[in-house]
Order: sequence, then C-alpha cells, then structure tokens
Amino acid sequence: MAKVSKEETALILEAKKENPVHLKIIADSMTPPGIGDLVEGPVITIGKGVVYIDLFPYGTGIIYGREFIAVRDVLRKINVGDTVAAKVVDLSNDEGYVELSLKEAKQAAIWSDAEKAMKEKKIFEVTVLEANKGGLLINWQGVQGFLPASQLKSEHYPRVSDGDKDRILEELKKLVGGKLSVAIIGATPKDGKLIFSEKVQGSENREKIVGKYVVGDVVDGEVTGIVDFGAFVKIEDGLEGLIHISEIDWGLVEDPRAFFKVGDKIKVKVIEVKDGKVSLSVKALKDNPWTEAAKKYKKDDTVQGVVIKFNRHGALASIEEGVAGLVHISEFGSEEKLREKLELGKSYSFKISLFDPKEQKMALVFGAKKE
Repeated sequence: MAKVSKEETALILEAKKENPVHLKIIADSMTPPGIGDLVEGPVITIGKGVVYIDLFPYGTGIIYGREFIAVRDVLRKINVGDTVAAKVVDLSNDEGYVELSLKEAKQAAIWSDAEKAMKEKKIFEVTVLEANKGGLLINWQGVQGFLPASQLKSEHYPRVSDGDKDRILEELKKLVGGKLSVAIIGATPKDGKLIFSEKVQGSENREKIVGKYVVGDVVDGEVTGIVDFGAFVKIEDGLEGLIHISEIDWGLVEDPRAFFKVGDKIKVKVIEVKDGKVSLSVKALKDNPWTEAAKKYKKDDTVQGVVIKFNRHGALASIEEGVAGLVHISEFGSEEKLREKLELGKSYSFKISLFDPKEQKMALVFGAKKE
C-alpha cells in the first residue's frame, strides 16, 4: 500500500509552513502511487454520488460513478474524517482527480488474505453451495472456490463401487448445505480461482502418524473404498493408504472390485511413504513369478501363450500366471488383421524376441497356432 509515513508527513507539513518550493521538492522525491496500487487517506467531502479523499501530497482521490454505485452500501457508513483504503484505477481524470475503487481494494484485500491464509495453513469452516462431478463449490468472503473430490477427507470421499460418475455426483450432493473445515491450497487472483482442501486439517498429527511407517512394513488393514484405479485401505485411525491397481496382483488386473470388497481385512506391504501419503501393495507379499520365469525361459525360446488382452500396441499373451509378453501390432500391419489371427482366451505358439525378467518385460513373435 502506498502510504506516507508519519515522519514524511511531519516533514511535509513543516515544509508547507516555511517553504512551498521545498514542499514540492520533497513531494517530487517520493514515489507516487501507480495504477493498481492501494492508497489510503481521510475522507474530506461526501457529496451526492461522490466521495473525495485526501491523498496528500499526491492530490485528491475521487470515488464516483460505477465505482460509487458498486459500494454505496459501504459508503453510507463512512463519515468525513474516516480513513479509507482504495485502489488507484486512474492517475488523473479529466478534472485532475485520482480515480479510486473501493470494490477493487476489497478484492485485492481478499486475495491478500487468501495468500496469507494459504501460507499459514489456516482452517476455515465453510458451507457447501453446490456439487459437480469433480467436487464441491464453496464460498469464501464472497469469492467462489472449488474443493476437488480428491481433496476430501476419507469419510466424505464418495465410495462408489462401480466408479459411475453419476453415482459419485449423487454422493457429493449429500454434502451440499453442510459445513466443512477446509484450508486454501491454491489462490490465483488473475483467474479468480481459489482451491480448497479438507485434508490439510490435522496435518501435523497426520505427519506423526505417517512417520511411524517405513518402506517394507507389513501391516493389517481394512478396505474402506474401491475405485477404478485401486483400493483404499485403513491401516489405523486417521490414516488410509492406497493400493494402486498395478500393486494388486502380478497377473492382469482390470477391475480392483474383482479382488476386494469394502470391509475386507487384508495384509498389505508399505512400498512408499511420501508427502504425508502411504502407498501399499498386496502383490509385494506374493512370490514374484518373473524370478522363477528367469530360470525357465530365455530369448529365442518357443513358448505357448494365452491371449489375455488387446491394447493399442498389440496383444498381451500370458505364458504362465503373472508372466505376459506383448505381441506387437506391427507384426500384423493393422489391429483388424491382428484380431483376425489372434482371439482372446485362445492359446498360440510364440517365439520370445525380448526377455528381461528384472524389468518384467517380454516381447513375443507370433508363430503357428496350437493344434
């Protein structure tokens, strides 16, 4: 905020008494406010649809027209002599006044408060206004903010068994009208975006809980939710971890719901502790089938494989449980021709063209169909 200090004011007043020329030199030596700066000064006149503010030594500020109408309810409570903070929108209008905006100043103050609150991880209680498929809309100091579903605490996260977006929306709508304790995690004044999180609350306590676990720990847990990308598992009160779909089994996993249901008691292994989050694995508790495969197979071997999946790169064929290789689409020329030669669930003869058990990678070349 561009503001004249007490020392500068005293100096200017003294100069004004003794030497007007000296006053001009002092005023010229100070940095004048620019457009967008916040300034403040006492109200010197209140007229019909206009307010004048002393911005000594830079001139007189004026709030009028649309700027006056936008904040007239606020201006009704202002008296001559009151100090007002406003934002400069024009340095000198046709009449030589500095045009000011109380509305702009209020918005600037709100965003300043938001940035400060974000740094301090301050917690606010807010009311949920609306819900959409991505999360919740809330209001904070007149600014609409967004709380992504991913930033909801576990007890409020929509646990929809089939991942249906319409059902997720129905679950989120149940929170509309209720109050949540949240913190600001993103503030972009230029775009008018405020992002909130419910997970920040109690972060210090959470850090203590998370700090008890290290990679390699094997713990008991309870499945609390299943989504398309994995399963949530509570490993103690106040702490959930995620088993990503890739950590469920060594074999192909297309739907986590085929392996778990909510309420299941399972053993999991901690595979990562990072940024207050714990990543879990079930497959890490099972023998790695690639270790045994390394003893049995090598490049150029002919093997039997069952086609288990098609993707944009070709077909995935399993030569034994948990060990599969890619038959690349380039071998066939097109997806249509690949599907003409290979069928899901059928066994074919393949030649291993690449075998890297450490990286769990294998490439196969199509051979003759098994009779």
